[in-house]
Amino acid sequence: MSDKVIITETGMRDGLQNQPTQVSTEMKLKIADALVAAGVTHLEATSFVHPKAVPQMADASDVLAGLKSFQDLNVSVLVPNMKGYEKAKAHGIKDVGIVCSTTDAFNGRNLNMTTEQVKVVCTDILKASKEDGINVRVYVSGAFACPYDGKMPVTTAQEMATFFLEAGADSISIADTIGAGNPRQVQQILKPLIENAGADKFNLHLHDTRGQALAMAWAGLELGIRSFDSSVGGLGGCPFAPGASGNVATEDLVYMCEEAGLSTGIDWVKLRDAVKVAEEATGKALGGRIINWMISQEEREAAKKATCV
Repeated sequence: MSDKVIITETGMRDGLQNQPTQVSTEMKLKIADALVAAGVTHLEATSFVHPKAVPQMADASDVLAGLKSFQDLNVSVLVPNMKGYEKAKAHGIKDVGIVCSTTDAFNGRNLNMTTEQVKVVCTDILKASKEDGINVRVYVSGAFACPYDGKMPVTTAQEMATFFLEAGADSISIADTIGAGNPRQVQQILKPLIENAGADKFNLHLHDTRGQALAMAWAGLELGIRSFDSSVGGLGGCPFAPGASGNVATEDLVYMCEEAGLSTGIDWVKLRDAVKVAEEATGKALGGRIINWMISQEEREAAKKATCV
């Protein structure tokens, strides 16, 4: 089993999409610069959604243009439909994410379609992607619980994941969109899927609303999952999922993996600079638990020096 863990930083998309303060393109690129300096190599940069629905993503084209100067950065975008897919393709993007939620209620609020309609749209994108040489990850949103219909049976996410794998998805992300899951659910959902398709086909997208994200990530690691989404400083939230707070903080996930002997290629200490830029951009105090620990250690050392004569 590989010790290399791929972390896709989603702060610029999932982290910012629900922020009330409009973040400029310049600040978004400043966040990207700090993330790359810390070792981030996989970045979900934006999404091609209607600007009236998600105003923060209105500058998607400008953000992607600005990211072209970054060498060896794997840039992905989220697309809601074929129109968004075609825009991503026109920008030369080789990795896209598409979403299908587990319930009609969630798909209706998120994409204004029924689940079956979303499946058709996603299947069409998957067919096109094979001809275009574009990798597609399908997000099974609300895999653990729906913000409208509550807790989901594990079979719902399993059946949806299997459907999209058979339709040609390159990978499947099991997404705890509202942070309502627990480690046992991770095992229950993913174990049979991994037995059938292999761990390298799956990703975990976790929100930390109830403080379970790191425990769920560890459950995934024990199953062989080596691909995760996270967000700098714990930024996050879905405008169509009430109660969905931030994603698992990138710095916390990196720290856990590195301390456990797994390699992310990311320096969790340097991520603090990215957190500071994200704070500047959003006007919010951010940071995972490891940031708070770092601050406490600095305060402790400062106190020691202050009492020395």
